[in-house]
Amino acid sequence: MAKHFNIADMFEIVADKVPQRDALICGEQRTSFAELDQRANRLAHYLAAQGVVAGDNVGLYMYNCNEFMEGMLACFKIRAVPVNVNFRYVQEELLYIFENSDMVACIHHREFAPRIAEVAGSAPDLKTLVAVDDDSNADLASVAAVEFEAAIAGQSAVRDFA
Repeated sequence: MAKHFNIADMFEIVADKVPQRDALICGEQRTSFAELDQRANRLAHYLAAQGVVAGDNVGLYMYNCNEFMEGMLACFKIRAVPVNVNFRYVQEELLYIFENSDMVACIHHREFAPRIAEVAGSAPDLKTLVAVDDDSNADLASVAAVEFEAAIAGQSAVRDFA
């Protein structure tokens, strides 16, 4: 019988084989495959608890960082669709992607909260916002975003996804 794998399955196979190897290196930060898998599982559980289901679109509005990969893997684990939102987009482009992608959640760097606030009204299905800290002090209340580390804190690191 043929087995079918998705990208999350393939990543998990590697994480099981070489859990202590570096999966990501970003500046001085190093993350092993096991750590990346556990953080992605926690984020996937958080997103699922917020109502994100298979086929839902989740915006990833960040610079290159570990949380970008964690967000993408979390989407794959719950079979949601990661939607790249380029940090260089001007307001008209942001409005277009927020309006037309039908995103239900967005993981973003904190500094982008004011830009999201300007266009979020055009994304009626957008209910969950998760902000990656970047020392910008942007007001997260303007978009009702929860901080990334707070979102994954207390979530299960277990792989129990369909």
